[in-house]
Amino acid sequence: MLIIKICGITRLDDAEAAVEQGAHALGFVFWPGSPRFIDPYRARAIVSMLPAFVATVGVFVNQPSEYVNGVASLVGLAAVQLHGDESPSYAAAMKRPVVKAIALSAAGAADGVAAWPLRVTLLLDAHDPVRRGGTGRTIDWAAASTVAALRRVVLSGGLTPENVGEAIARVKPFGIDVSSGVESSPGIKDHGRLKALFEAVCAEREDLRSSARF
Repeated sequence: MLIIKICGITRLDDAEAAVEQGAHALGFVFWPGSPRFIDPYRARAIVSMLPAFVATVGVFVNQPSEYVNGVASLVGLAAVQLHGDESPSYAAAMKRPVVKAIALSAAGAADGVAAWPLRVTLLLDAHDPVRRGGTGRTIDWAAASTVAALRRVVLSGGLTPENVGEAIARVKPFGIDVSSGVESSPGIKDHGRLKALFEAVCAEREDLRSSARF
């Protein structure tokens, strides 16, 4: 089963639209440097309206561990996603399961994969030391597939309704994380593009099932 996470949620109607289409997880960005930043209390209000089976993930960048754990408790997050320069020892201090964003370098190699224990889910994204994600830039799918063959990964970086099928087929990730590819502007989801994304994922699943029968 492919896990689909829609990140950068700032509005309840966008969260509901993503869930209606079949999202397994929703991401909320609690780093003030992001154009998709959401106040923790506003995020808590949105989370309180979601079905119990939808996982909620908080995105943080180089913020104090006490703050991260506090927001996770306040909002009721299922997991925390670390998008900065956090270390494995920092991740060990988290009170929720951890997703760690790992950049693929220009040479195509993933930075620091071996340093992270298997209990940490790795998210492969484009390298951007300023924006830290949501850049709309795709990554090297061939390099990503090499990492995905070794351990569970979530694929991110410039995924759109137009390219997600090819990305899944080439990388074979555990999950995908989509933000800018289904937006009309940062933090505002385009419901038509959300629908198109899920249709593209379903089409790719059908292709895989058909291939397996022959």
